[in-house]
Amino acid sequence: MIEQDRGVIKNPIQPIVTTASGVVRFRQNAIVSHLLDWATERGMGLNQLAVMDFTKDDRQQLAQLIGYSLSGYGSLDYVDDDSYCAARAMFDDGLSEKDARIAHLEGEIHELRTALLKPMAQLFGVHPEDLSRNMGDAEDQQ
Repeated sequence: MIEQDRGVIKNPIQPIVTTASGVVRFRQNAIVSHLLDWATERGMGLNQLAVMDFTKDDRQQLAQLIGYSLSGYGSLDYVDDDSYCAARAMFDDGLSEKDARIAHLEGEIHELRTALLKPMAQLFGVHPEDLSRNMGDAEDQQ
């Protein structure tokens, strides 16, 4: 991972393709797949890698690089919702990775605002419409 002053940059999401049989999967990197096949024959396959100390981000990228199906990718325990949802939006909506990540996070923010509207109104002793009206004003100013 590359670290910058602003924080950690995530690994990029591989392009997503539909195979001839209709399976939606990440485009496989032939070199990485060849190296994995070579290593597996010598006792260093995915099971051995699974117990080694790698970041979740690197594990996510490896799954993409070896051509995991999008649905299978979403069920891996080390794949976070942000990564899966961005990949899904890239495929479903034709978005760039950046736009897909932004769209996912905007959706998360909207869900949080909606869930917190009533409790925050109670906390501040105001009507929920007053808060939702103010949230709209804040969004317009940005």
